[in-house]
Amino acid sequence: MRNARPQSRLDESLLTNVPPFSKLETRQIREILDLASSRRYSEGTTVFQEGEDADRFFMLLDGYIRVVRITPGGEQVIALHIPSGQLFGIAKALGHTTYPATAVTAAESIALSWPTRLWEQFVTEYDGFASETYKTVGIRVAEMNNRIMEMATQQVEQRIAKSLLRLINQTGRKVATGIEIDFPITRQDLSEMTGSTLHTVSRTLSAWEKQGMVSSGRKRITVCEPHELVLLAEATG
Repeated sequence: MRNARPQSRLDESLLTNVPPFSKLETRQIREILDLASSRRYSEGTTVFQEGEDADRFFMLLDGYIRVVRITPGGEQVIALHIPSGQLFGIAKALGHTTYPATAVTAAESIALSWPTRLWEQFVTEYDGFASETYKTVGIRVAEMNNRIMEMATQQVEQRIAKSLLRLINQTGRKVATGIEIDFPITRQDLSEMTGSTLHTVSRTLSAWEKQGMVSSGRKRITVCEPHELVLLAEATG
């Protein structure tokens, strides 16, 4: 991130269909791109760390971002995943001067970034930027609150099922055997997403594989029977 390079002639089509910028004229998108820096990140790269000064905000053009929080007890928890076409690192929108979480690439990714000092300019000058950004913030806060409720009230199988369903809804791609989560994900990642142990996640996925509901390989998970996972996720008994 600190070595991001200015790219003066990125194509305006990069932002044409992205909600914060979709209401803008080509001329305005050109202005925004001329202020941006672009960087390609390999999988597993930390874009910024929790607690660092929030000196830039980002637009993910391609790839996936894993948002990680550290609990008071020092445990790492994956709070959510951000797909391409969304802003991230938007501490300013939350009223923070430091990043409230760590952002790590879940796959090879490309992101634009701007100095945080431009945030107010974008909010003021570009129609739809503020409303779409705060809509995104609301959705993410709601998702994180739902996750907290899940961990407090639901059995671990339900939490794992809901996490897998959430991921295929956000990032799934159809393959011959079902719907594959479209970025590398491990059983350790799932345990950090669901507040469970690696042993529990491994045991659960192995049981589901025997039942034909999921299949998994190295850093890849495919949901073969989404409906069966829905029934598990919504079980009340």
